[in-house]
Amino acid sequence: MELTVECQKRPEGSKPNSLRRDGLTPAVLYGHNGTESVALTLNTRIATTLVRKAVLNNTMIELSVPEISWSGKALLREVQAHPWKRSLYHLSFFSVGSQSSIEVTVPLHIVGESVGVKRDGGTLDIVLNEVAVACAPGDVPEAIEVDVSKMKVGDALHVHELSLPAGIAVLGEADRVVVSVLGTSGAAAEADEAEAEAAAAAEA
Repeated sequence: MELTVECQKRPEGSKPNSLRRDGLTPAVLYGHNGTESVALTLNTRIATTLVRKAVLNNTMIELSVPEISWSGKALLREVQAHPWKRSLYHLSFFSVGSQSSIEVTVPLHIVGESVGVKRDGGTLDIVLNEVAVACAPGDVPEAIEVDVSKMKVGDALHVHELSLPAGIAVLGEADRVVVSVLGTSGAAAEADEAEAEAAAAAEA
């Protein structure tokens, strides 16, 4: 998914609270020209829709700023909002058009029904819901599918076992558990009881 947003250059000396009262949300763009940043505003209704549709650090946004004759692809890096009113305070964008590789966060989507859950009554334990990856700006996946259909009770799937699209590299520890299938408490209790009986028999 790609979104299109137009921003305006923020007038010098303008106050954030005054802008918000006028229906504008302060924002900033990084990475469009080296280390330079530019202060922006955008219509609050547009900003609210953007935040609702875009996934932070994942959704590619076609951003334009007519006053500086700039347009390009960007990611929504940060959203500052009131903790319970959810009214927006500030947005941060990062230009990725000139980057050969970017770091983004990609959600993990569980697909299939584990045989250990369906047949043996186990429980699917989802440890990770997203992972950080490195890829080219044009190769950002909306999600990575995790097929659990062949997983049995006691199985665990790790980050290095994920099926990744071409050009995608997962960042962080490769041996992190993504999802596992746990046995039922009843089955665990029976196993403990059987182990205790075997130990007692051996002592006898």
